[in-house]
Amino acid sequence: MTASSAAGRAAIPRQQLWVEEPATRRRMPDPVRGSAVRAVLIMSLTIIQAMVAFLCTLAGSWLAFPMVLSSVASTVVATWSVLDVWVTRQVWNQRNGVISVPSSSARQLRRERRRARRAERAAERDEARIRRRGAESLSGA
Repeated sequence: MTASSAAGRAAIPRQQLWVEEPATRRRMPDPVRGSAVRAVLIMSLTIIQAMVAFLCTLAGSWLAFPMVLSSVASTVVATWSVLDVWVTRQVWNQRNGVISVPSSSARQLRRERRRARRAERAAERDEARIRRRGAESLSGA
C-alpha cells in the first residue's frame, strides 16, 4: 500500500448512516396522544377478546357465553374510547387554537381589516391635525 493510494481513500467523502428528515406532520398534543394510545390498547384487547370468544364457541367450551357477553361490553368501551379521542382533540383545538397556515382565508381577512383600521386612524389623525392648525391660525390673527 503506497502513500498515494491511502491519501486517495481518505479523500472520498463518507456517507452518513443516519440522515434526519423533517417531519411531514406535526406531533399530536399530549392529551390527544394519551387518549389515542388508550383507544388503541382497548381496541386491541377487544379484538383479542372477540377472537377468544369465537374460538371458545367453535370448541364448544363453557367459557364461550361469558366471553361473548364481555366482548359486547368491550366493544361498547372501545367505541367510547374512540369517541374520547375525538372529543379530546376538539377540546384541545378550542382551548389552544388551530394552527393557521399562510394561505388561510381568515388570516387574509384579518390583514385587510387591520389595513382598513390603520387607514381610518391615520385619516382621523390628519383631520384632527388640520382642525388644530386652523384653530391656531385663527387665534393668532
